[in-house]
This record gives sequence, structure tokens and C-alpha cells, in this order.
Amino acid sequence: MSGCDRRSFLRVVAASVVASPVAGCASVAVLPVEVRGGAVRIDPRAHPRLAQPGGFMRIQPAGQPDPVLLFRQEGGFVALSPVCQHLGCTVNVEGALIVCPCHGSTYDREGRVLRGPTQRPLIRYPITVTAEGELVIEVGRASGGIP
Repeated sequence: MSGCDRRSFLRVVAASVVASPVAGCASVAVLPVEVRGGAVRIDPRAHPRLAQPGGFMRIQPAGQPDPVLLFRQEGGFVALSPVCQHLGCTVNVEGALIVCPCHGSTYDREGRVLRGPTQRPLIRYPITVTAEGELVIEVGRASGGIP
């Protein structure tokens, strides 16, 4: 008989299914950040994921219930809440889109609605860039969606 019987095959498949979510967790890692005066500071040069347009990372402001999605765009940076404005589910970043797994609402990386059922954009946090190139994300203020 060849090297793989039914029982061995099933063990390999089961191990792969169990390992898949674990491998995927590394891509959704969240960086904890301190909040000072309602804002967080991030040096994008210290984070390779933000080196090129299209890059993104999740940050978790201390004391905040939800993380913030931070995107590098052609024209700068965008910080968004990951909470869908339809029923409050947590969205996923899927390539160039942000998709709600609950009912399929789809947003672009600016937080604008591309497809409902939601009618409201994702909450957006103001960002300024210091003279030193550091990002200041005002997590205490929000625009769009439900503040």
C-alpha cells in the first residue's frame, strides 16, 4: 500500500484545519498604543506595514473598547473604526475593501460605503503629521458614521 491510508489522511486534514486559524492570527495582530490628551502617536517609519501605499495595521488605543484601522494611502494616512455602521459588527480588511462579515456591507479604505445594507460611512479619526513625520491620531474625536 502507498504511504497514506485513510486514517493518516484524515489526521493531516484535521491538523491543517486547526492550524489555519492560528496562522491567520498573525496577520490581524493589534499594536497596543498609549493615549495622551485624546490622541495616539505613531511613527510610520517604525512599522514596515505602513511603508507603502496600500499598507495597513491595527492599533489598540489604551482604554478604548475597539481598535483603530490605520491605512497608508497614496495621499497620506486614514484612521477608521472597525465597527460597521449597520449593526455594529467588526469589519475585516479584504484587499482594497473593508467588508462586514455579518450582512455584507462593504466600504473602501476611506470608510465610504460601497454596498449596503449600511447607509453610513465608517467612523473616521482625524490625523495630523508632525514636522518629524509622526502621526497624531485623535481617537477622542471622530467624524462620519456615529461619533
